[in-house]
Amino acid sequence: MKRTQNGMLAIFVSLAFLAFETVEARAQQLGIPQSVILTIASERLFAESKFGRRVARLIEAESAVLAAENRQIEAQLTTEEQELTDRRPGMDADAFRVLANAFDEKVRQIRREQDAKARALAQQSDNARIEFLNAAAPVLETMMRDAKASVILERASVFLSANATDVTDLAIARIDLVLGDGAITEQDPDQ
Repeated sequence: MKRTQNGMLAIFVSLAFLAFETVEARAQQLGIPQSVILTIASERLFAESKFGRRVARLIEAESAVLAAENRQIEAQLTTEEQELTDRRPGMDADAFRVLANAFDEKVRQIRREQDAKARALAQQSDNARIEFLNAAAPVLETMMRDAKASVILERASVFLSANATDVTDLAIARIDLVLGDGAITEQDPDQ
């Protein structure tokens, strides 16, 4: 009886070891390091993902439009200021001051409007990053489980680590598979 129990124990230990090896081998096949701590370069994660590259192109295009608009407004204001300056010698000082103050207020209003557009563009970029991180979280959580990790730390905040704990490239590849570029198409409005 004791011999049978020892045999069963040996079989159980062997099966448990094989199961552990299978999980370990699966994780290694997936390219995931087995570590309780993983690191990731979050800036690179966003910037090099399809999602991040799409957002960067969009923000760059909208920034170019805003810059062109600012140059056009600047040219118009320069022309208007020159016309006001040219009219000054033939005007009463008080009448000129009224026009000059109105022009200054117009310039301040335009500056506020253009600054608001620039802030909205920056906010759009920040919102896209938040959207990306929220959408990427399940992918990163799966990677943590596969690696048997308990935490993913920002690579830049880690003083020293083995390069094997950096899963940024793998995370980018997996996130690209799941999210693509993150664009919502008209054909699939439920995304």
